Amino acid sequence: MSEYPLYALSEEHQAIREAVRAVADAKIAPFAAEVDEEARYPHEAAAALLASDFHAPHVPEEYGGAGADALATVLVIEEVARACVSSSLIPAVNKLGSLPVQISGSEELKQKYLGALARGEGGFSYCLSEPDAGSDAGGMKTRAVRDGDEWVLDGVKRWITNAGESEFYTVMALTDADRKTRGGISAFVVEKSDEGVSFGAPEKKLGIKGSPTREVYLDKVRIPADRMIGEEGTGFTTAMKTLDHTRVTIAAQAVGVAQGALDYALDYAKERQQFGRSISEFQGLQFMLADMGMKVEAARQMTYAAAGRSERGEDDLTFFGAAAKCFASDVAMEVTVNAVQVLGGYGFTRDYPVERMMRDAKITQIYEGTNQVQRIVMARQLLAGVQSEL
Repeated sequence: MSEYPLYALSEEHQAIREAVRAVADAKIAPFAAEVDEEARYPHEAAAALLASDFHAPHVPEEYGGAGADALATVLVIEEVARACVSSSLIPAVNKLGSLPVQISGSEELKQKYLGALARGEGGFSYCLSEPDAGSDAGGMKTRAVRDGDEWVLDGVKRWITNAGESEFYTVMALTDADRKTRGGISAFVVEKSDEGVSFGAPEKKLGIKGSPTREVYLDKVRIPADRMIGEEGTGFTTAMKTLDHTRVTIAAQAVGVAQGALDYALDYAKERQQFGRSISEFQGLQFMLADMGMKVEAARQMTYAAAGRSERGEDDLTFFGAAAKCFASDVAMEVTVNAVQVLGGYGFTRDYPVERMMRDAKITQIYEGTNQVQRIVMARQLLAGVQSEL
């Protein structure tokens, strides 16, 4: 079946897909099982992505980046996730962490931190969630207090992807506790080397074991005032704008892992013999595979449509980003579960990759806003009339 959209990719986008797939197949996929089994950071993937300039493809050319548009970035993440979801979090989280700087930061911040990211001087993580502030981001307690030409940050951030590996962190903190989301939250760039920054132990997770998830502790961390991203009190708005764009990258992850599971299930079904013939000849299994392929393609089309809106900055991006993330992640969970079913008992073992893919797929329904939250977001957009036709 075709892996290209109904509205065909440009030659440039097709070339990007092919280039990323070549890197992923040769230098990422061979280590995916080992990375999962040992729950270790995928250093091989990180090196391969950096060498090919796919580690943070979204960074504009003016800051030394590849200047990939939103669809090209989606293609990178999709193809890496097809091989290893943990590794796909490198380009995905680099975009998530640095996009606030790109959206709202001063020119000086952009030159310094987007340039460093593009040069491979360190990854960029995003610090919004806290122990008591998950879906309710406005419930955060991390504080930032002005002290002359500095800000002093105190608090704990939880569920921070690639924490400890990244050198740079976009941190949301209260600068006016009374106003909270209505102008009381500001965004800052914190560096791993800043005094008072430390990390908790890696979480023991169901999936994406190669991507460390840790708490970030901020103990009287002093940073220069010019490391505030945008104006004081605009942090929550920046955070929500960022998620509108980056939910599309989670959709891309979901499409990638679903495609990887479908590919493996198809190959297995053609090779596996039972009752004297290939199991792919049994209609019941054919129907399952057909549904898997149909839903993966539908998720891909929705994701690419959302990527187009992300690139153009259209008003209905909030709806399409939430819809793509929600639909694609639900599809990824269904397809990977069914891939395990196609393999039967073999699919239930770690000797075959679909078990890992199923575990990895689950997180796409949870992070960057649970799918229940995505449905709230979509409903609000529909009720407000902010939705256009495909």
